[in-house]
Amino acid sequence: MRSSTGIVFSCAMVLALAIAACGGGGGAGTTSVLGGPHPSPSPTQTQSPLSRIQHIVIIELENRSFDSYFGTYPGVNGIPPNAGCNPDPKSGQCVYPWHNTSLTNYGGPHSTSDMFNDIDGGKLDGFIASAENGFNGLSDPSPDDVMGYHTCAEIPVYCDLAAANTLADNNFAASNTWSAIAHLYLVSAWSAKCLSHDPMSCTYSGNVTVGNDIFAWTDITYLLHQHGVSWKFYAYKLVGNGQLGPIYRQGDGEEPGDSIGSGAPATDWNPLPDFDDVTSDNELGNIVPGGNFPIDAKAGLLPSVSWITPGFWGSDHPAVSIAGGQKFVSETLRALDKGPDASSTLVLLTWDEWGGFYDHVIPIQIDAGGYGFRTPLIIIGPMVKHGFIDHQLLTSDSYLKLIEDRFLGGARLDPTTDGRPDSRPDVRETQPGLGDIVNDLGP
Repeated sequence: MRSSTGIVFSCAMVLALAIAACGGGGGAGTTSVLGGPHPSPSPTQTQSPLSRIQHIVIIELENRSFDSYFGTYPGVNGIPPNAGCNPDPKSGQCVYPWHNTSLTNYGGPHSTSDMFNDIDGGKLDGFIASAENGFNGLSDPSPDDVMGYHTCAEIPVYCDLAAANTLADNNFAASNTWSAIAHLYLVSAWSAKCLSHDPMSCTYSGNVTVGNDIFAWTDITYLLHQHGVSWKFYAYKLVGNGQLGPIYRQGDGEEPGDSIGSGAPATDWNPLPDFDDVTSDNELGNIVPGGNFPIDAKAGLLPSVSWITPGFWGSDHPAVSIAGGQKFVSETLRALDKGPDASSTLVLLTWDEWGGFYDHVIPIQIDAGGYGFRTPLIIIGPMVKHGFIDHQLLTSDSYLKLIEDRFLGGARLDPTTDGRPDSRPDVRETQPGLGDIVNDLGP
């Protein structure tokens, strides 16, 4: 299959990556974060599953619904046999979910209005119509592929990781709109427009511009700083407009020399440089080139909390080949596995929002900002239940809750208690029904 860069990827190549990275062929059968047998816990690891976690690493990829990747995976709440058709307004055809073997997909628009158009009052038949409406007047060149799904033949790396660890099938995007907002929720559980640098001047908005708007509300790094907990955000370059037809260069997001420099400006996938509290805490230096992660991992220099966002080439973002994302994840985890922190690290591998792709579960609406459609989440580590399917309701708010419970004594991004009041309408980590990733940890 030819990607938008002209580089040829085959299913055989992707499978080879999976074998090399996930324990096949006898080469990595005793790894601790990749597929294959996990090591037995040492005596110091038997106190409690949560205490075994010394490092949390969050890898956030792009724009895939749960059904588009894992809709046919055994044991999950996947694509139902009676899934309804989506009418194609232009062709007049009725399109049902179908197996898409192509490694390049286009997806569809993914604003809040697009999500509700996709849902169409509960009929879930608006995905193709949304794709044909397109982004800002640019129509999708292959709108029917929003109804396409992949199997393990196309995503063997992700399937191997799911089989050896825990796959969550009820993980929702925390935001009901596009990637920039999802990444704001990832680090702060909110997105807002602020009239000034006063955190109380902020009100919810799903139309925030990174690099232009003021981010005065509180993000999780403020609490980490207050508690003396180390963190880093490992970011790669973004190239292109992030919508249809972005500009890709071979190697973007892959090589250390192609990653951002320290002090680089914020991007849609790396909003932390724009947060007032990051600047006031003098922690802009914690936002580092993505290529530093393999170096830190191999040297045993990982902070307590890490976020990793790839460049487009390794992000799974339409219309880049999904072979690139699997290669990026494999190389990232392999670097971690070569270092001394592998046995004490929990990795959350997730995708930020649905990217216009079909999913059959209508998200719960808890406030103006969320939730969005389901996205995949694979919970990886030697302390994680093996081959387990987690049916809890989870979002990136759950990831913050895990960080807070493990490293902050349960402190929350709560304006009444966190020492830096802002005007957020709710405390997302304490929403009724929100699941707990601790339940995915083994004995």
